[in-house]
Amino acid sequence: MKIQFAGCGDAFGSGGRFNTCIHVTDGDRQFLMDCGATSLVAMKKAGIDRGAIDAILLTHFHADHFGGIPFFILDQQFGVKRTRPLLIAGPPGLKSWYDRAMATSFPGERTLPFELTLQEVTIGSPQSFCGTTVTPFHVRHDDRAGPCLAYRIESASRTLCFSGDTEWTDVLIDAARGADLFICECYMYEKLRKSHMTLTVLRQHLPAIGAKRVILTHLSEDMLAHLADVELECAVDGMIVDV
Repeated sequence: MKIQFAGCGDAFGSGGRFNTCIHVTDGDRQFLMDCGATSLVAMKKAGIDRGAIDAILLTHFHADHFGGIPFFILDQQFGVKRTRPLLIAGPPGLKSWYDRAMATSFPGERTLPFELTLQEVTIGSPQSFCGTTVTPFHVRHDDRAGPCLAYRIESASRTLCFSGDTEWTDVLIDAARGADLFICECYMYEKLRKSHMTLTVLRQHLPAIGAKRVILTHLSEDMLAHLADVELECAVDGMIVDV
Protein backbone atom coordinates (compact mmCIF):
# COMPACT_ATOMS: atom_id res chain seq x y z
CA MET A 1 0.00 0.00 0.00
CA LYS A 2 1.35 3.43 -0.97
CA ILE A 3 0.04 6.72 0.40
CA GLN A 4 0.64 10.13 -1.15
CA PHE A 5 -0.47 13.32 0.56
CA ALA A 6 -1.50 15.42 -2.44
CA GLY A 7 -2.88 17.88 0.10
CA CYS A 8 -2.48 17.87 3.88
CA GLY A 9 -3.61 21.37 4.85
CA ASP A 10 -6.52 22.84 6.74
CA ALA A 11 -9.40 25.00 5.50
CA PHE A 12 -7.28 28.18 5.72
CA GLY A 13 -4.30 27.12 3.62
CA SER A 14 -2.02 27.25 6.65
CA GLY A 15 1.61 27.05 5.60
CA GLY A 16 0.56 27.37 1.95
CA ARG A 17 -0.69 23.78 1.95
CA PHE A 18 -3.43 22.29 -0.22
CA ASN A 19 -6.72 21.08 1.27
CA THR A 20 -7.03 17.45 2.34
CA CYS A 21 -6.55 14.94 -0.47
CA ILE A 22 -4.82 11.63 0.27
CA HIS A 23 -4.08 9.28 -2.64
CA VAL A 24 -3.96 5.56 -1.82
CA THR A 25 -2.56 2.85 -4.09
CA ASP A 26 -3.38 -0.70 -2.99
CA GLY A 27 -2.20 -3.24 -5.54
CA ASP A 28 -3.88 -2.40 -8.83
CA ARG A 29 -6.51 -0.16 -7.20
CA GLN A 30 -6.31 3.55 -6.47
CA PHE A 31 -8.57 5.81 -4.45
CA LEU A 32 -8.67 9.19 -2.75
CA MET A 33 -9.50 9.89 0.87
CA ASP A 34 -11.23 13.26 0.70
CA CYS A 35 -11.11 15.72 -2.17
CA GLY A 36 -10.90 19.27 -0.86
CA ALA A 37 -11.43 22.36 -2.98
CA THR A 38 -7.78 22.59 -4.11
CA SER A 39 -7.37 18.88 -4.87
CA LEU A 40 -7.33 19.01 -8.66
CA VAL A 41 -4.43 21.45 -8.60
CA ALA A 42 -2.71 19.40 -5.88
CA MET A 43 -3.00 16.16 -7.87
CA LYS A 44 -1.62 17.80 -10.99
CA LYS A 45 1.32 19.20 -9.02
CA ALA A 46 1.97 15.78 -7.45
CA GLY A 47 1.86 14.05 -10.85
CA ILE A 48 -1.02 11.76 -9.89
CA ASP A 49 -2.75 10.02 -12.79
CA ARG A 50 -6.32 11.22 -12.22
CA GLY A 51 -7.71 8.76 -14.75
CA ALA A 52 -6.34 5.83 -12.75
CA ILE A 53 -8.39 6.73 -9.67
CA ASP A 54 -11.10 4.13 -9.12
CA ALA A 55 -12.94 5.70 -6.20
CA ILE A 56 -13.15 8.52 -3.65
CA LEU A 57 -13.91 8.03 0.07
CA LEU A 58 -15.26 11.13 1.83
CA THR A 59 -15.13 11.78 5.57
CA HIS A 60 -17.55 14.74 5.66
CA PHE A 61 -18.87 17.59 3.56
CA HIS A 62 -16.86 20.66 4.56
CA ALA A 63 -15.41 22.29 1.45
CA ASP A 64 -11.79 21.61 2.42
CA HIS A 65 -12.61 17.88 2.26
CA PHE A 66 -15.42 17.72 -0.31
CA GLY A 67 -15.28 20.95 -2.32
CA GLY A 68 -13.03 19.50 -5.01
CA ILE A 69 -15.61 16.98 -6.17
CA PRO A 70 -17.23 19.19 -8.85
CA PHE A 71 -13.82 20.06 -10.31
CA PHE A 72 -12.80 16.39 -10.23
CA ILE A 73 -15.97 15.35 -12.07
CA LEU A 74 -15.55 18.07 -14.70
CA ASP A 75 -11.91 17.11 -15.19
CA GLN A 76 -12.85 13.44 -15.60
CA GLN A 77 -15.37 14.37 -18.27
CA PHE A 78 -13.39 16.91 -20.29
CA GLY A 79 -9.74 16.55 -19.27
CA VAL A 80 -9.28 12.84 -18.61
CA LYS A 81 -12.15 11.86 -20.96
CA ARG A 82 -13.07 9.04 -18.63
CA THR A 83 -15.22 6.16 -19.82
CA ARG A 84 -14.82 3.62 -17.00
CA PRO A 85 -16.93 3.65 -13.82
CA LEU A 86 -16.20 5.90 -10.82
CA LEU A 87 -17.31 5.27 -7.23
CA ILE A 88 -17.74 8.03 -4.65
CA ALA A 89 -18.53 6.80 -1.12
CA GLY A 90 -19.25 8.89 1.92
CA PRO A 91 -21.52 9.63 4.87
CA PRO A 92 -25.31 9.37 4.73
CA GLY A 93 -26.61 12.37 2.81
CA LEU A 94 -23.93 12.04 0.11
CA LYS A 95 -26.38 12.05 -2.79
CA SER A 96 -28.02 15.29 -1.67
CA TRP A 97 -24.68 16.99 -0.97
CA TYR A 98 -23.35 15.89 -4.36
CA ASP A 99 -26.37 17.25 -6.23
CA ARG A 100 -26.17 20.60 -4.44
CA ALA A 101 -22.42 20.93 -4.95
CA MET A 102 -22.70 20.25 -8.68
CA ALA A 103 -25.70 22.56 -9.09
CA THR A 104 -23.88 25.39 -7.29
CA SER A 105 -20.53 24.92 -9.04
CA PHE A 106 -21.59 24.08 -12.60
CA PRO A 107 -25.36 24.60 -13.06
CA GLY A 108 -27.34 22.76 -15.68
CA GLU A 109 -28.01 19.24 -16.77
CA ARG A 110 -24.93 17.09 -17.18
CA THR A 111 -24.73 13.71 -18.89
CA LEU A 112 -21.52 11.98 -17.88
CA PRO A 113 -19.74 9.64 -20.33
CA PHE A 114 -18.98 7.25 -17.47
CA GLU A 115 -20.98 5.45 -14.82
CA LEU A 116 -20.95 7.29 -11.48
CA THR A 117 -22.00 5.45 -8.33
CA LEU A 118 -22.70 7.38 -5.12
CA GLN A 119 -22.51 4.99 -2.16
CA GLU A 120 -23.68 6.11 1.27
CA VAL A 121 -21.79 4.10 3.89
CA THR A 122 -23.32 2.39 6.91
CA ILE A 123 -21.73 3.68 10.11
CA GLY A 124 -20.24 0.98 12.32
CA SER A 125 -20.49 -1.81 9.76
CA PRO A 126 -17.62 -3.25 7.70
CA GLN A 127 -18.34 -2.90 3.98
CA SER A 128 -16.60 -3.41 0.68
CA PHE A 129 -14.88 -0.43 -0.92
CA CYS A 130 -12.48 -0.55 -3.87
CA GLY A 131 -11.16 -4.01 -3.01
CA THR A 132 -10.76 -3.24 0.70
CA THR A 133 -12.96 -3.58 3.78
CA VAL A 134 -13.92 -0.19 5.20
CA THR A 135 -15.49 0.43 8.61
CA PRO A 136 -16.82 3.97 9.22
CA PHE A 137 -16.78 5.42 12.76
CA HIS A 138 -18.81 8.47 13.81
CA VAL A 139 -16.42 11.08 15.23
CA ARG A 140 -16.81 14.54 16.83
CA HIS A 141 -16.44 17.39 14.40
CA ASP A 142 -19.46 19.19 12.93
CA ASP A 143 -22.46 17.09 11.98
CA ARG A 144 -23.96 19.98 10.06
CA ALA A 145 -21.49 18.72 7.43
CA GLY A 146 -21.86 15.06 8.19
CA PRO A 147 -22.21 12.80 10.03
CA CYS A 148 -18.44 13.17 10.20
CA LEU A 149 -16.51 9.94 9.92
CA ALA A 150 -13.18 8.24 10.54
CA TYR A 151 -12.37 5.15 8.50
CA ARG A 152 -10.60 1.90 9.26
CA ILE A 153 -9.46 0.46 5.93
CA GLU A 154 -8.29 -3.14 5.78
CA SER A 155 -6.66 -4.63 2.70
CA ALA A 156 -5.19 -8.08 2.24
CA SER A 157 -2.00 -7.21 4.09
CA ARG A 158 -2.29 -3.76 5.65
CA THR A 159 -4.60 -1.75 7.90
CA LEU A 160 -4.92 2.01 7.55
CA CYS A 161 -6.96 4.42 9.68
CA PHE A 162 -7.82 8.00 8.77
CA SER A 163 -9.37 10.08 11.54
CA GLY A 164 -11.02 12.65 9.31
CA ASP A 165 -11.61 15.88 11.25
CA THR A 166 -12.37 15.34 14.93
CA GLU A 167 -11.63 16.30 18.49
CA TRP A 168 -10.64 13.39 20.72
CA THR A 169 -13.24 10.62 20.99
CA ASP A 170 -12.74 7.11 22.31
CA VAL A 171 -14.07 5.60 19.08
CA LEU A 172 -10.65 6.39 17.59
CA ILE A 173 -9.18 3.63 19.75
CA ASP A 174 -11.25 1.01 17.94
CA ALA A 175 -10.85 2.71 14.57
CA ALA A 176 -7.05 2.83 14.72
CA ARG A 177 -6.21 -0.05 17.06
CA GLY A 178 -3.02 -1.78 15.89
CA ALA A 179 -3.16 -0.11 12.46
CA ASP A 180 -0.09 -0.21 10.27
CA LEU A 181 -0.65 3.53 9.72
CA PHE A 182 -2.85 5.98 11.62
CA ILE A 183 -3.30 9.28 9.77
CA CYS A 184 -4.66 11.68 12.36
CA GLU A 185 -5.70 15.28 12.06
CA CYS A 186 -3.90 17.43 14.63
CA TYR A 187 -5.02 21.01 14.40
CA MET A 188 -3.65 22.41 17.67
CA TYR A 189 -0.48 21.90 19.70
CA GLU A 190 -1.77 22.34 23.27
CA LYS A 191 -4.76 24.67 23.17
CA LEU A 192 -8.10 22.88 23.16
CA ARG A 193 -10.21 23.63 20.08
CA LYS A 194 -13.75 22.31 19.78
CA SER A 195 -14.15 19.89 16.85
CA HIS A 196 -10.41 19.42 16.24
CA MET A 197 -7.56 17.39 17.71
CA THR A 198 -4.94 18.78 20.09
CA LEU A 199 -1.54 17.08 20.19
CA THR A 200 -1.21 17.10 23.98
CA VAL A 201 -4.53 15.21 24.17
CA LEU A 202 -3.68 12.78 21.37
CA ARG A 203 -0.37 11.87 23.01
CA GLN A 204 -2.19 10.56 26.07
CA HIS A 205 -4.18 8.05 24.01
CA LEU A 206 -1.63 6.74 21.51
CA PRO A 207 -0.48 3.87 23.79
CA ALA A 208 -4.07 2.55 23.92
CA ILE A 209 -4.32 2.76 20.12
CA GLY A 210 -1.04 0.94 19.52
CA ALA A 211 -0.69 1.95 15.86
CA LYS A 212 2.60 0.96 14.28
CA ARG A 213 3.03 4.37 12.67
CA VAL A 214 1.32 7.73 13.16
CA ILE A 215 1.35 10.66 10.75
CA LEU A 216 -0.24 13.98 11.69
CA THR A 217 -2.10 16.04 9.11
CA HIS A 218 -4.46 19.05 8.84
CA LEU A 219 -2.04 21.24 10.81
CA SER A 220 -2.96 24.82 11.70
CA GLU A 221 -0.54 27.73 11.92
CA ASP A 222 -0.37 26.97 15.66
CA MET A 223 0.87 23.42 15.01
CA LEU A 224 3.24 24.52 12.26
CA ALA A 225 4.83 27.00 14.67
CA HIS A 226 5.57 24.11 17.09
CA LEU A 227 6.99 21.57 14.62
CA ALA A 228 10.37 21.57 16.38
CA ASP A 229 8.61 20.25 19.49
CA VAL A 230 6.56 17.55 17.71
CA GLU A 231 8.05 14.06 17.99
CA LEU A 232 5.57 12.44 15.59
CA GLU A 233 5.76 12.43 11.79
CA CYS A 234 3.90 15.28 10.13
CA ALA A 235 2.60 15.21 6.57
CA VAL A 236 3.71 17.67 3.91
CA ASP A 237 2.19 18.13 0.48
CA GLY A 238 3.56 15.57 -1.95
CA MET A 239 4.85 13.24 0.78
CA ILE A 240 4.86 9.53 -0.21
CA VAL A 241 4.65 6.77 2.39
CA ASP A 242 4.94 3.01 1.91
CA VAL A 243 2.81 1.09 4.40
